Amino acid sequence: MYRRSREYQESVTKFAKARVAREEKRINGVHPEYPPELPALRRLIEITDYDTGIPVTHRLELYRSNRIDCYNVWVNGKLWKKRMGWSKVLEGLRKALPRRINH
Repeated sequence: MYRRSREYQESVTKFAKARVAREEKRINGVHPEYPPELPALRRLIEITDYDTGIPVTHRLELYRSNRIDCYNVWVNGKLWKKRMGWSKVLEGLRKALPRRINH
């Protein structure tokens, strides 16, 4: 077995003490209630479309569902989809508002 130098042994001891202190702090620390209760209305998207000459505003309300990563989506006051993920909401938005081609 190799011998440890004095400097190396001091650094090993210092890091071991720091590891123990971190572990004690983690165990004895204050732990918040997890996960926090989510609000009913989690996200709101308002889109104003000026393409037709008359401004048209669409309102997407994303409410809490029974899954943390999904929403119940209401569009202009009507239920669109229940339990829909964020990427699917953006996909539906992209498909509902296509690019306008000027000729």
